[in-house]
Amino acid sequence: MNSKSIGVLSVLGASFLWAFEPVFAKLSYQSSDFVHTLMVRAVLVAIVALAYGGITNRSGFRIDKIQLSALVYIAIVANVLGDIAYFYALTRVPVVNAVLIGNMQPIFIIVMSFLVLREERLGWVDYAAISVMVAAGVLVATGSIENLLNFRLGSYGDLVVLLATIAWSTTTIAFRKYLKELNAGVAAFYRFVLAAPPFMGYVLLFSAIEPVSLYQVGIGVVEGVGMILYFEGLKRNNAAEVSALELVTPFFASVLGFFILGEVVGQVQVAGMLLLFMGVILFSTKKEPVPYRCC
Repeated sequence: MNSKSIGVLSVLGASFLWAFEPVFAKLSYQSSDFVHTLMVRAVLVAIVALAYGGITNRSGFRIDKIQLSALVYIAIVANVLGDIAYFYALTRVPVVNAVLIGNMQPIFIIVMSFLVLREERLGWVDYAAISVMVAAGVLVATGSIENLLNFRLGSYGDLVVLLATIAWSTTTIAFRKYLKELNAGVAAFYRFVLAAPPFMGYVLLFSAIEPVSLYQVGIGVVEGVGMILYFEGLKRNNAAEVSALELVTPFFASVLGFFILGEVVGQVQVAGMLLLFMGVILFSTKKEPVPYRCC
């Protein structure tokens, strides 16, 4: 199995685990607010990443100044600003709007990759796979033709989700440019350790210390393992490819919703799932270019 296929499987594994997060989060909100949940998640992910990094990285957790700067940027922009903006927007816009705008990440990443990661060039197979998976993500997320037709942009909440999506996209580029040689466990550890203090400060100043629920532990574990798999995939594949592969998360969420919560999967979602499989096959079967050797 080549490096690209391993990367594809890693991102698919991360997407599967992340599909559990909304279920655990919804259950955890019955006894806690989302900031407290984000704080617990950050601490538990750091513990999981510490264990993985300690086992797989012989050089320890030492990083240079450039890597530290990139990790601070990713922690603040993605884990603090991006996540808070997204959860705030969910109180003001329909879920379908938030999911669809969030699925626009591959578009921003393609543009940013062209401008920033000039060594990463996508072929027609990459663009075809990304287009198929964006369309599939839209179909799976909307669930029905009525929801798709009722999708409207223009509210303040939509703008907040769009800003969060752009913020997440920039951090993917930052990782690919500055951290792709860093151990995945080390990267995840610093990312969440650096993101935890703002959440801790908020809970101490404006909230109350609450017991940690099993659902919050579940969020921390699936996010931690998922983040490590995601970073492993990002080290092996282009940023745009990884972002597109993340779009299988709605597919896994729909399947989990069907088996765990008894939610019905509609025909539009089934069509989206088929397109997702087509996109994954395009990515995983694409051959890596063979270097030219003279004589």
